Amino acid sequence: FKKNVVGLDLNQSSFSNWNAGGYNSISGIAKGDFYRKFEKGRFLWSTDLKVRYGLNKQDNQEVRKTDDVFALNSAFGYRTSVQSNWYHTAKFTLNTQMANGYSYPDVEKPISRIFAPAYLFVGIGAEYVPPKKGFNLYLSPATLKSTFVLDDRLANLGEFGLPGGTFDDDGNLLRAGKKSKHEFGFLITNQYKKVIAKNVLLDHKLTVYTDYLNNFGNIDVDWQLQLEMTVNNFLKATVGTHLIYDDDINNKREVDGVQITEGPRLQFKQLLGIGLTYTF
Repeated sequence: FKKNVVGLDLNQSSFSNWNAGGYNSISGIAKGDFYRKFEKGRFLWSTDLKVRYGLNKQDNQEVRKTDDVFALNSAFGYRTSVQSNWYHTAKFTLNTQMANGYSYPDVEKPISRIFAPAYLFVGIGAEYVPPKKGFNLYLSPATLKSTFVLDDRLANLGEFGLPGGTFDDDGNLLRAGKKSKHEFGFLITNQYKKVIAKNVLLDHKLTVYTDYLNNFGNIDVDWQLQLEMTVNNFLKATVGTHLIYDDDINNKREVDGVQITEGPRLQFKQLLGIGLTYTF
């Protein structure tokens, strides 16, 4: 079984002598979902790749990135009986981005880049996959989580929970920062897809992880919830939310024109898009 979906969401606003005010703007998000599934007897192998990239241009501003996702997931499972819905599963997940990210309006120093960060999960566990339910639950008591920051400047600054570099009083680098960190812990993932009304699809995906060796019980959460409303074969509307909490990621914000770094915060993103899609 294979499924490919590509799409483009566009939004545009234009004002002329508009008393209430406003800025002319145009934004777009290109996206692609690619899914492969091979099932034979007691074996199940599934792989999916999700990519998204969005830009926004507003009057008196530079072009700004609004979305950037590269997520690859692959799972290989074996069940002891063809009647069982439980699989012994090995799973691989890679999450990163494709372009530089900035703390606007500063576009000189990226705060993130491709593989800075990147998150890799590799583990084994048990997966429950009932047929034709759009549901799966994966429990892994043995998962390696690797965090990569393959950018010298960001690694030396100690971004994304990695030990930073050591500098002398004049700011000269004495010892480079670490570019990778490896953890070993417990991973739970759950996905559920269901048509909840005519032409309305609910897609829920939850990932929960805790490390055994470093602050066990502190939980990293990644939760995505999306409603996809189909108008016809090519036109769709999407409403979605994305919530992340990771104790290793410090929040950055601007105070009186100065960017400050504070402790970890709940990250939240909301998406609304209407655009064209093509499935093949």
